[in-house]
Amino acid sequence: MVADKKDLELKSTSKLDQLPRPPSQSPQISCDRSHHNYDLCAITGSTVLDSTTSTLFLVDCSTSTPPSIVEKIRPYPRKREKFMMNRIKELTITSSPESPKCEVQHHVPALVFSVGGYTGNFWHEFNDGFIPLFITVNSIFPDQDFVLVISKARDWWVNKYADLLQTFSKYPIVKLDDDNTTHCFPSATLGLISHGFMTIDPALMPNSETFTHFRAFLDKAYGNGRFHPILKRNSPVARPRLVLPSRKGSLGRAILNEDEVKRVAEEVGFDVIEFTPTAKTSLREAYALINSSHAMVGVHGAALTHSLFLRPGSVFVQVVPLGLEWVAEVCFAKSARVMGLNYMEYKINAEESSLVEKYDRNELLIKDPGAFRGNNWSQAIMNIYLKEQNVNFDLVRFREYTKEMYKKAKQFMDREG
Repeated sequence: MVADKKDLELKSTSKLDQLPRPPSQSPQISCDRSHHNYDLCAITGSTVLDSTTSTLFLVDCSTSTPPSIVEKIRPYPRKREKFMMNRIKELTITSSPESPKCEVQHHVPALVFSVGGYTGNFWHEFNDGFIPLFITVNSIFPDQDFVLVISKARDWWVNKYADLLQTFSKYPIVKLDDDNTTHCFPSATLGLISHGFMTIDPALMPNSETFTHFRAFLDKAYGNGRFHPILKRNSPVARPRLVLPSRKGSLGRAILNEDEVKRVAEEVGFDVIEFTPTAKTSLREAYALINSSHAMVGVHGAALTHSLFLRPGSVFVQVVPLGLEWVAEVCFAKSARVMGLNYMEYKINAEESSLVEKYDRNELLIKDPGAFRGNNWSQAIMNIYLKEQNVNFDLVRFREYTKEMYKKAKQFMDREG
């Protein structure tokens, strides 16, 4: 899911460092390539986009601007991952005085980026897409309209995230790969700003926005500020609702005794809802389910990105398999705490991991995964801990843990509904 601890390093130390230079009296092209995770380019002047050649032209360049300026950018915030960036379409920016004739005139700027990287993985779609998009919009276009110009915006992706995209911009998106026309904009920004894994650093935001603001933005897109608690059918007494994301049929990190786990949680007092998201799952329906719940518990994986839909104060339990402590922290734990969730972890014992059936329990891989992995999060190691490992809960231990979950969830339900 994530590549390297170094991705968390080398962040900007100033709010102004990450922003394109403000427009001068004369139109110009400027690119900031100083950041670890992303490049950011800006055209401050009338811009023509030729979709067929993926080229943006600065058309009103003054005599002080050399006509031969050419910049290249792959507008995706995984800059240090060369293998991934090679899959991102390269866009050209030029100040050439010759440009195609304008066919569609826009009166607001363009924000140009790609979703061609890890698209298809729900966690990456937020980590590499919507969170950087939120950061960029609030950094560059606060209280300003703009048009989204998106490379590799496949139809299924646009349909799935239509509500979210329309909340960012009221204008129809321009799908760069499917468009055969030329578009004119008063200016353009290319690239997305990233602060690191699942992170919005208020020290780098012009108005000190945090992850809590992003959570409120999701509520605007999917909840319209409304909350409708759903009680268990035919039950005179409300029970806390527990969402259990299922990984049945997944390659790795499935709960082998999931039916028993559900039974234990119900016996403790929860109304358990199994949730098996797919690529076709309606996010509005998923939001309605999770936002009306009081707790979520699931094994580390992309589906836990739905924890972004939990209400502040509700209980979020991440089940952490062997060897995944670091990715569990950066992918979900950090953002959960910032959003105000009641975050808990259930770290499995060696006996609860299916790896003990394949490897000797005295091997370093089992006894000390951190030492075994070191700083090397290679594909081979990822395959062991992410794809070879399933979870078989110790039901006695899990029951005691669930009692604590229930206590906190019940308090939240009594307080918030």
